Amino acid sequence: MSDTASHGPASQLRHDLRTPINHILGYSELLEEDLTDRGVTDISDLRKIRHAARTLLDLIQTRLGNDSALSGASPKLDRPAEAEPLAESDAEPELEEAKADQPAVPGRILVVDDSTENRETLVRRLRRDGHLTAEARHGGEALEMLAEKPFDLVLLDVMMPEVDGTTTLTRMKADEALRHVPVIMISALDEIESVVRCIERGAEDYLPKPFNPVLLRARIGASLQKKRFRDQEQSYLHRIEETQKRLHDELQEAGRYVASILPPPESDPFPIAWSYHPSTELGGDSFGYHWIDEDHFAIYLLDVCGHGVGASLLSVAAINVIRSGAMIGTDLRMPSQVLKSLNSAFQMERHNNMYFTIWYGVYAKSTRTLRHASGGHPPAILLTESDAGVPECRLLRCPGMIVGVVESMTYADEETVIPPGSRLFLYSDGAYEVHRPDDSMMDFDSEFVPFFLTHGRRVDFPSLLLEWVRNEHGQETLDDDFSVVAVDFPLEG
Repeated sequence: MSDTASHGPASQLRHDLRTPINHILGYSELLEEDLTDRGVTDISDLRKIRHAARTLLDLIQTRLGNDSALSGASPKLDRPAEAEPLAESDAEPELEEAKADQPAVPGRILVVDDSTENRETLVRRLRRDGHLTAEARHGGEALEMLAEKPFDLVLLDVMMPEVDGTTTLTRMKADEALRHVPVIMISALDEIESVVRCIERGAEDYLPKPFNPVLLRARIGASLQKKRFRDQEQSYLHRIEETQKRLHDELQEAGRYVASILPPPESDPFPIAWSYHPSTELGGDSFGYHWIDEDHFAIYLLDVCGHGVGASLLSVAAINVIRSGAMIGTDLRMPSQVLKSLNSAFQMERHNNMYFTIWYGVYAKSTRTLRHASGGHPPAILLTESDAGVPECRLLRCPGMIVGVVESMTYADEETVIPPGSRLFLYSDGAYEVHRPDDSMMDFDSEFVPFFLTHGRRVDFPSLLLEWVRNEHGQETLDDDFSVVAVDFPLEG
């Protein structure tokens, strides 16, 4: 049921009687402002008209205050005493206050009222304050206009034909595109129920007719300011979302580049498989392998402290230096010399206080030996078999300081004979420093290494290890970057 229909006959009668009186008040106020602007000082007659109109409004409210006033015999209306002429000093103060008040923030305002005179007086006042205005005769027309162009505020009459104000307000608040447009209800009805009903349905504010110019200006200004704050907030949010999307796209592009510099899995002269899973879009792990000459094959994996953009940049820089062999005076077949050159080139003071660990080995095909060195990196795991065919794990540990901390640091080589058919694993600490949902942590010796003994010969071991680690962590995304490289050495020569 519409809001208009919900009011009793006394409310309707008050509305019908007060509307023309409101026109008189509205036009007289505008006329007084215009005359004052032109320097006319004698406006006592105009103020008498306004005073009489206000007295009549009070009588209508007093004598027709409820529906019982219309039941049975009409109550006797006492003839009011004739109003005394207003002296100059008795002039109502609101116009002077309005002149002194700062103009409201200009906005695009839609005035919705079925009365042409009501719209005209309100529009003239709004334009006088610098606002842009549009008019609608009822709620249906207002909703069409709101769908076609943006407005900053709607001044909405409660009682209208076709689609009344309360229904219009309800439809606006149900529309995602319109729900944030502030609405001030304006009506000749002054029952508190109307006020409560409109506020409950989302109205920003409520003003009775005839409206006080100062109060109207203040509430319009407050509503427009609130709307502008929200528009500004939405603009900031939109810009943040655009920036985040752009950064996300750039990080994905950078991530694709990092992945592109990782070497492809090998099958000749011996199989090499790996799994790589950064904890963010960009990780600090990197690895590689390449032939130094016809007899020597380099295998390496490094892990930059932390993860993200900074770690990835340092990781890419270091791995490219290793791959290119751009280390003058360094024997690339000697891991200790390679680490010493890297330590000198990547001192943390020159690289945003970032450092990295690395395991670097060189396999000599002719002698089946692996020369290796470590800069603070976890030991490589060499999976072999005993004479009885039982799997065994050898940890290829090498003492050595983290790369980038102490410039004068030296590193030592160790040499390991590789039995035929052995399998070598390099990995980052993110593969075993795994926190479980119960806050316990995976144990390296009793859990991580035994997993290699049990499953290390599987062809899909790198992806199997990642799946196991994720299950132990309880989440697909790990706390740190995950890398593992598996190298199968040949059975012969």
